Amino acid sequence: MKDKICLITGANSGIGKITARELAKRGAHVIMLCRNEEKAERAKEDILKVCGHDRVDIVLADFASTAQIREAADYINAHYPHLDVLNNNAGLLMGSKREITEDGFEMTFGVNHLAPFLLTYLLMDKVFASKRGNIINVSSEAHRIANLDFNNLQMEKNYGGLRAYAVSKLCNILFTHELAKRLQGTHVVANALHPGGIATGLYEGVSGFFGTVMKLTKPFLPGEEKGAETSIYLATSEEGYTANGKYFKNKKPASPTKVATNDYNARRLWEVSEALLNIRFEPEKKSLSNR
Repeated sequence: MKDKICLITGANSGIGKITARELAKRGAHVIMLCRNEEKAERAKEDILKVCGHDRVDIVLADFASTAQIREAADYINAHYPHLDVLNNNAGLLMGSKREITEDGFEMTFGVNHLAPFLLTYLLMDKVFASKRGNIINVSSEAHRIANLDFNNLQMEKNYGGLRAYAVSKLCNILFTHELAKRLQGTHVVANALHPGGIATGLYEGVSGFFGTVMKLTKPFLPGEEKGAETSIYLATSEEGYTANGKYFKNKKPASPTKVATNDYNARRLWEVSEALLNIRFEPEKKSLSNR
């Protein structure tokens, strides 16, 4: 990983922090894209103690704000020559109350899907500028219980925190599926992964039956170190730079649901996302301009 530049979102805690630490220990120049500056600084200090170099940077952005995502991307585009790894790791699971971002998107859909979609769009030139670009999207087995309804993607009807989370994780795989198709024949790949049922702070504040179940089972779940293994594997292994459009679990390709690999669903979600963000994301055309 020496001389590689790796961007990890949500790198101040959980599997994002572990991923950032392990890539830095392997010699990578790590960019931690985080929302909370205080937590990010503490995480950076911990990483610097063990990585053996000082190439660990913090860039701040709240993924509930497209303006902040754009500001962060502008900074990255201006200060780094390329991105070898873009790890879209940041995510959240909301409670029983439906909340919206400052742009008016349902919070879970906005942060978990639209934010990485926009960030990837904004940083695509830097990924193509690398010798071998690697986009890693952290999804979840929760996608298996998602009900994909294009007329209710943002849960205006029948909102539920877990239902919204499951849909957003399904969207992560559909985004990866379509992105990988558009990247075929280039030196950039995109894959998704399930980090495992792990003891993480993601579920804090979740109420109701699911929240109770998570509190009871958390002591028996594997830790965050285990949860980060597949992200680290995809960023460091040869398979991570040759596989494209795959869904990984326990460091091996796995089969997501048929809904998650449906070409129509993936293309329609892409078009809906473009319209919501008022962008035109055409990585296949960017690849030509970067050759």
